[in-house]
Amino acid sequence: MNKSTSHFQSSDKHILVVEDDPDISQLLEINLKDIAFQVDVVNNGVDGLNRASNHDYQLIVLDLMLPGMDGLELCRRLRSQSVNIPVLMLTARSSELDRVLGLELGADDYLTKPFSIKELQARVKAILRRVELSAKQLASNPDEKIEVQSMVIDVSGRNVFIDHQPIELTAKEFDLLLYFARNPGRVYSRGQLLDYVWGYSHSGYEHTVNSHINRLRKKIEKNPEQSQYIETVWGVGYRFREHVS
Repeated sequence: MNKSTSHFQSSDKHILVVEDDPDISQLLEINLKDIAFQVDVVNNGVDGLNRASNHDYQLIVLDLMLPGMDGLELCRRLRSQSVNIPVLMLTARSSELDRVLGLELGADDYLTKPFSIKELQARVKAILRRVELSAKQLASNPDEKIEVQSMVIDVSGRNVFIDHQPIELTAKEFDLLLYFARNPGRVYSRGQLLDYVWGYSHSGYEHTVNSHINRLRKKIEKNPEQSQYIETVWGVGYRFREHVS
């Protein structure tokens, strides 16, 4: 199956599935359509890149292992072209390194095969719900900027500067930092951050929060061992330090 027979309609949520296993791609297509999405399916990375670069999808469900171009390279190329369509990456690999690479290259979330259909549907809904919420918040305050010590967060441009130098963050690292910065001093557990930032709570995925925070700290902290911004509250979670002007 190379692609679905669905056609674009401006009012539809449209998802691109890039998956070379015909059984899995058919399963994904059927179950995403069951929750009222239009779905296109392609079976290799080259076609996936072409589709994603030239159509206005709301989400890409992207397999890691693909012929022609793997999912990591496809994701890297999309982000280098400033294509910011959310990406849910699928992987059969158990290696944490593969998941970290996917997130570093701009994937918004991942699922490890085998996964349940209910979890897939919940993840898709959560990603799109967060995108819609971010768009509403931006519309209500299009010029929002947050300044904390030497850090400036330009919300509309999704840019971060420290000492006037740009800091390269992935989409989810930016979302996490922005959520912290909007709520300084409040302590969040890993489960709460999964719910608020990723849009779901699922036992066993708290390590996703840990890996994101560790990478974020390396990028924004001068000394990650002596946090200037994100503080660990042992036995509870994390908080963004309150700074008095």
